[in-house]
Amino acid sequence: MDELRARAGAHGNAAIDECLAGRIGRRELLRYLAAIGVGGLALPRAALARSAQAGQSTQRGQAGATIRVAALTPTGAVDPVRLSDPAGIGIVCQSAEYLIDDDGDTLTLRPSLAVSWQSDADGRTWTFRLRDGVRFHDGRALDAADVVATFDRLTDPAVGSAGLSVLKGVLSKGGARRADRLTVVFHLDAPNGNFPYYVSSDNFNAAIVPADYRGDFEKRSTGTGPFRLERFTPMVGASFVRNHDYWGGAVLPERVEFRFYADQQSQLLALRGGDADLMVDFTPLNARSMLQDRQFRVSRVRSSAHRQLHMRCDRGPFADARVRRALALSIDRGAIVDGFFLGRASAGADHPFAPVFPSTPPASPQRGQRIDEARRLLAEAGFPNGFSSTLTTETYMELPDYAVLLQSAARSIGIDLRLRVESQAAYYGTAAFGQSDWLDAPVGLTDYGHRGVPNIFLEAPLTSNGAWNAAHFRDGGYDKLVKSYAAALQLADQRRIASQIVDRLQRETPVIIGYFYDGLALSRRSLQGFAFTAISQIWLAHASFS
Repeated sequence: MDELRARAGAHGNAAIDECLAGRIGRRELLRYLAAIGVGGLALPRAALARSAQAGQSTQRGQAGATIRVAALTPTGAVDPVRLSDPAGIGIVCQSAEYLIDDDGDTLTLRPSLAVSWQSDADGRTWTFRLRDGVRFHDGRALDAADVVATFDRLTDPAVGSAGLSVLKGVLSKGGARRADRLTVVFHLDAPNGNFPYYVSSDNFNAAIVPADYRGDFEKRSTGTGPFRLERFTPMVGASFVRNHDYWGGAVLPERVEFRFYADQQSQLLALRGGDADLMVDFTPLNARSMLQDRQFRVSRVRSSAHRQLHMRCDRGPFADARVRRALALSIDRGAIVDGFFLGRASAGADHPFAPVFPSTPPASPQRGQRIDEARRLLAEAGFPNGFSSTLTTETYMELPDYAVLLQSAARSIGIDLRLRVESQAAYYGTAAFGQSDWLDAPVGLTDYGHRGVPNIFLEAPLTSNGAWNAAHFRDGGYDKLVKSYAAALQLADQRRIASQIVDRLQRETPVIIGYFYDGLALSRRSLQGFAFTAISQIWLAHASFS
């Protein structure tokens, strides 16, 4: 403990005191210390891959295997700069890497292309030291200039990066600067105590590519990772071969093959039929029989992934917060956790502070089903006989089934929700206001993948100028609270502000967050050593068959 205190600094020691007082757990302490750059806590990359599956054998297997992944068909071109769908995320991380990895098991930041990071006293300037000896697949050495160019590309409004919505207001173009060959300094737009997560694998657009990258990821291997892209065939699949010069040590599989499927049921059938060895992201209810089959293993990681039901706060019946709260109180959240996820989820209470976050207030009020109160709120808002609206959602995992459940819950209090279920491409459109059913629908149900900290969930979907503000929620007081939360370096301060945010969101209820579900992988029992995250990243460098 003395050694840890000596390295932790003032902010880290405050968190250690919180842990010793029993206000946070050891896991939360380690996550917070990693976020602020306290060194000496990281496992080697190989240990990360071997430890990521609870209860899975860690015996090192034989090299040379081909591992087949059943993946969904990417909804667009696979390009880390514009990436937005789960299928593309899993493909990119085979050959491209991040400055830091958000470990899928302990949810702690681990060094990857960066070996250390540290902020100044107020969290506005962050210095990252890069790993020496790393080379891109074309033989060029990784340089700080490549990192600077990557983040200039992501933050340039003219590029159209999907990562801009995450980095907006946090880092602007020109904010990343090369100090020397192995040092990058980030000058932020505002203080941010959780900034390392914005440049980690948590931000799946932040894969480091060469400074002269031209958006041709599907045509050539442009990363530093354990596998080189061999072939990409749209609508069919992608294959990778072992990178013998990988900085992270020996890579076990000779080949990795991603095969694309139209839906989750097709993926499950491929696994059952022997055409695939692994898939990630599935609804347990749809795979109930396979969960009990000894041929397969289910692996699980904790997650902040969830679904958001947004309600337009700027027009129509949902402009009244009482109507929004009424709909929230019509839902039986325990039934969702048990029915859809067979217990592999936790109930949500209409705010994005998931149980996995260290800053989540320990005594956050829960939200149960209260039909009588919901009907009373509707009557007070002027809708004693209810009203009609349309709920639009996407065809992805359990979302269509969840929409039917929400429709039934709404009907119980007099609200008639007509359902409109679209393909993901149709639902998201151009992801711009006025050109996206996601951002324009009066009521919409959207998937939100896992993040290691709540900042992005608090900002992009809910702040007045948020790029994903489908609820059209505008509350200056909320905006100020989120800004204060982002700037807080002390864990105790983050929790204090989080409590105020929770109170405000539950009062206003611009979105309904009914549950947080665990990240799941289904694999052949003989496959060992792989790791995954709840945002569809799959690490296979140390995978093998027993």
